[in-house]
Amino acid sequence: MDEHIPARADPAPIGPAGSSTAGRWLTRGVGAVGASSFFSDSGHEITTSLLPSFLVSVLHSSAGVLGLIEGLSDALTGLAKLITGPMANDAHLRGRLASSGYVGTALATGAIGLAVTPWQVGVGRALAWTSRGLRTPARDSLLASAAPEHAYGRAFGLERAGDNLGALVGPLLAAALVGIIGIRPTMWLAAVPGLFAAISIMVAVKATRQHVAVAAPRQRIGIAALRGTGVLRALVPVVPFELGNVATTLLIFRATQLLHVGGRSLVVATSLAIVIYAAHNAFGSLVALWGGHWIDRIGPRVVFGAGAVLYVAAYAGFAVGPQQWWWLLVAFVLAGSGIGLAETAESSLVAILTPEHLRGSGFGLLGGVQAAGAFASSAVVGLLFVTVGATAGFAYAGSWMVLAVLAALWMRPCAAPLGQNHSAA
Repeated sequence: MDEHIPARADPAPIGPAGSSTAGRWLTRGVGAVGASSFFSDSGHEITTSLLPSFLVSVLHSSAGVLGLIEGLSDALTGLAKLITGPMANDAHLRGRLASSGYVGTALATGAIGLAVTPWQVGVGRALAWTSRGLRTPARDSLLASAAPEHAYGRAFGLERAGDNLGALVGPLLAAALVGIIGIRPTMWLAAVPGLFAAISIMVAVKATRQHVAVAAPRQRIGIAALRGTGVLRALVPVVPFELGNVATTLLIFRATQLLHVGGRSLVVATSLAIVIYAAHNAFGSLVALWGGHWIDRIGPRVVFGAGAVLYVAAYAGFAVGPQQWWWLLVAFVLAGSGIGLAETAESSLVAILTPEHLRGSGFGLLGGVQAAGAFASSAVVGLLFVTVGATAGFAYAGSWMVLAVLAALWMRPCAAPLGQNHSAA
């Protein structure tokens, strides 16, 4: 997203018929990675959607503890991504990293339902999110190997759509099951979809094996090697975006808090908040698919900036604090659309900029930036909820999103072409 980036960053506008977009991009490997994201998110979003109520009503905790748990878990995710990212440069190691990460996420997520104290919830969440960090650079490297270069936007859009669609199914399952079997048993069942995700990623590994046959030399973190690719400067706008990217559990907490008024019980408010949150993920899924096509035509920079703008509008809605469900629905839809655009653009940018032998390091660095920002945003906003108020928390997060928009505008693209119909971000 920088004018000084080497000319490999973004797809140039590509026409429809007879252009480089022709050809099959939805390979078995791309589809299997999308399925793994769908199943995994279906599982851990069951727990995510119930976590605020579980902590507050069952374990008698607070928003500050929730923010701390989410922030610490995100920090561990980032650390795991940084460490295992360079390991994912090795094409033969990616499959083991990805499959073990999906299994670990599934089992640790289901185990949170066994917790009887907030610190046990923290341990379970930390283990689950560390496993996510272990698998993510490997999964994204597999996806970049499975997809043709001209269709990175569509491939990562499909993966993000699967992720968000799973995040739609998960809360709806939670809302349906919690009234039948209770919170704890519902959280135990969260492990089942995650195991299907592990099977799907194994299919992706087998499908991509033919594309990459040579193992790359391993590096420790690989930051120095990435310097020449332009990734470091390209990720500058991503930093403020992630510093303002509040954990969705805090959005659910805010919605539950606002809806728990009048004669509406906490159980009803929780169920309503989860259903509204499902709309966040539904729009995230649709917008990610559309955004992927948009990226392949005009590049990640504009799409990323549009995502940050939508977040500014969403946080304004949460800050005002309406008690009408439809107002909260609009705020959730704006946030879901924003993440659908921004995350697809971020992943596509790294895939376009990095060569095969540095791809794991590139995705590890992106994941580290995302997780470090999520740690800071969740912890700070959670504490602001308790000490000052929710309005202050969302004003803080929104300020970072405004800075992300400005940074994306400042990082102008250069025009020199390189590779398969690609110009800079």
